[in-house]
Amino acid sequence: MNKVEISKEYIVTGAEHSSMGSQLKWQQDGYWYKADSHGFESLAETVAAHLLQHSNIDDFIDYEPVMIDYKGHTFRGCRSKNFKKENEELITLERLAKNYTGFGLAHTLKRIGEAKERILYTVELVENITGLESFGVYLTKMLEIDAFFLNEGRNTDNIMLLYDVNQREYRPAPYFDMGHSFFSDTKGACPPEKGMVECYSAITAKPFSAHFDEQMKAANELYGTYLRFDLSPKEMINTVRDMLNSISTQVRYEDVEKRRIGEIFRFQTRKYQDRFKE
Repeated sequence: MNKVEISKEYIVTGAEHSSMGSQLKWQQDGYWYKADSHGFESLAETVAAHLLQHSNIDDFIDYEPVMIDYKGHTFRGCRSKNFKKENEELITLERLAKNYTGFGLAHTLKRIGEAKERILYTVELVENITGLESFGVYLTKMLEIDAFFLNEGRNTDNIMLLYDVNQREYRPAPYFDMGHSFFSDTKGACPPEKGMVECYSAITAKPFSAHFDEQMKAANELYGTYLRFDLSPKEMINTVRDMLNSISTQVRYEDVEKRRIGEIFRFQTRKYQDRFKE
């Protein structure tokens, strides 16, 4: 079993908060660590990243599950290599908007009616402030990923840019923070006894619409369609099964947690079969 002892204090920054609340996170020896707090976030994060290896998305963060020892307590969690370059800092879209407009982005989006208008406003705001091009494509890919994995943890505080303080240049952060996928919130909206249909009704997408497909479709109409997997649905289902079996040797996850991911993934492959190799 992969176990790591954390000697650092946990990190509290604006980047540590999702729509689900705060989560224990640490940075140590070139890795970022985060502990499960609402269910099986580390398993969801690891599976999502593993599956993106079989897609045309090439800028994402890979995770591995670990057991974390911290101040006499043991947590299930996951870790990823530090992706920030020297002199870079993470800036959330929420912070970026507030610095330049005086208002948080989430507050402003509530005043804009349709998902497409909210997305367009966000893209234009980011590109005007940062000079980035094709941010709409970057955001569209993120919304496609979140829709496929049912990641309800996305908000304006965890859509990130990296800012080089010396060069004064921005770049989009790699895709990460997908721990609230696959109905992983077993301590809240999706306890183990809830079925698939009940969980679908209990979760909401963010930040441009409460419906995953609505915000994804709006972005697709504006900027195109991107996410594709290079395996067939059957091959991907087998990949998920094999991964869930092997991952138990590193961190102990409950059978009900692994079954939930398998069931959701089979459903999503049917729903989005056009995203897979024939």
